[in-house]
Amino acid sequence: MNETPEKTTHFGYKTVAENEKASMVADVFHSVAAKYDVMNDLMSFGVHRLWKRQTIASSGVRKGHHVLDLAGGTGDLTAKFSQLVGETGQVVLGDINSSMLKVGREKLHNLGLVGNIDYVQMNAEMLPFPDNSFDVITIAFGLRNVTDKDKALRSMYRILKPGGRLLVLEFSKPKHEALSKAYDFYSFNLLPTMGKLVANDSESYQYLAESIRMHPDQDTLKAMMDEAGFEQTTYQNLTGGIVALHRGFKY
Repeated sequence: MNETPEKTTHFGYKTVAENEKASMVADVFHSVAAKYDVMNDLMSFGVHRLWKRQTIASSGVRKGHHVLDLAGGTGDLTAKFSQLVGETGQVVLGDINSSMLKVGREKLHNLGLVGNIDYVQMNAEMLPFPDNSFDVITIAFGLRNVTDKDKALRSMYRILKPGGRLLVLEFSKPKHEALSKAYDFYSFNLLPTMGKLVANDSESYQYLAESIRMHPDQDTLKAMMDEAGFEQTTYQNLTGGIVALHRGFKY
């Protein structure tokens, strides 16, 4: 009797069993949670704040909306959405990693943002909400860490309200060869060193660099969103395609 071959996936450049990836990614983010905000500013030279600002500007979030900030980590987007939706709206900061949620909750509480934010530990592939629950879903720098991205996109589509939109902010593929080469040098030489010096963790930042290269490029991700049911899907390259902001609607 033939055994069913074990399903595999990528963890950075390594091939691992599909059912092991989530715990391996969890270990990475448990490790980096405490220094996450500091490293984001250092790694991107602060430009991540502009990328997130563009995401918020593209979200159409307004008073009374229900928003899911998926893989929301330390809550940068949640903080702004909380102000935009007001007392009549609600923001859910969702993350699979308990350490990231803890850091995010403490940070937002310290900012005085407590009235309209819920914190939920969740897996993007199996979102624990009824159909048609949210006006807007964002996932910033989280989709590449999801094992089954197609399943996650279908789950997001299911819980969006008709007329709602998904925004995916993620590292992507630079559009110019010179930029791509410089970015590769930075990612594989300077990034792990920075991680070692600041967070005492070079391996997690090596994984970060590798996971970016294994993530679908701009057109592939757009096609995946189309396949999941999203309509009017578009993307905008930011910083020469180092990052792309994808948008899709549910009608």
